[in-house]
Amino acid sequence: MKHSIPVFLATAAVAVLLSACGYNEVVNRDEDVKATWSEVQNQYQRRADLIPNLVSTVTGATDYERQTLTDVVEARARATGINVDASTIDNPEKFKQFEQAQNQLGGALSRLLVVVEKYPDLKGNEAFRDLMAQLEGTENRISVARNRYIEAVAEYNKVVLRFPSSIGAGMRGMKTRPTFEATAPNADQAPKVKF
Repeated sequence: MKHSIPVFLATAAVAVLLSACGYNEVVNRDEDVKATWSEVQNQYQRRADLIPNLVSTVTGATDYERQTLTDVVEARARATGINVDASTIDNPEKFKQFEQAQNQLGGALSRLLVVVEKYPDLKGNEAFRDLMAQLEGTENRISVARNRYIEAVAEYNKVVLRFPSSIGAGMRGMKTRPTFEATAPNADQAPKVKF
C-alpha cells in the first residue's frame, strides 16, 4: 500500500502536466487538419473524375481544338499522378507539388472553357451543360474545402507555436504545416479598373 500512493501521485502529476502543456489540444488540432485534408483530396478527385467525361463530350460534339484538350488531359494526368496521402500535409515540398499540379489542371480547364465559347453547338449540348454545372459545383466545393483546410491548419499551427501547448507539440514531434497560397500573380493587390 505504501508504494501505490507515490505511483498514483506520480501518475496524477504526469496527467496534469500533459493536460497543461496542451498535449491533447495538439492531438485534437492534428485530427482536424487530417479530416479537412481528406475533404480537399475528395473534392480534387471529384474534379479529376469529371474530366474524362468532359473530354469525351467535347471530342464527340465537334472538331475541337486538339491542343486544348491535350493540355487538359495531360494536366489531369499530372495532377492524379502525384501520390497524395496524409503525409503530404507534413511535407512542404510534396504539398507544393500537389498544389502546383492542381493549379495547372485548373488553368487548363479555364482555357478549355474560353475556347468552348467559339462553339455554340457544344454549349447547346445537354451532356456538356450538365458536366459544366457539375464542374462548376465541384470548383465551389474545392474552394470551400481549401478554406476549411486553411482555417484548420491555422488553428493547428497556433497550438504548435504557442506556449504552453508548444511543449505538448514538441513531445509529439509535431511541427507547423504548410497551407495553400494564392497562385495568381499580384493576388495580394486589388485590381485596377479603368473606364
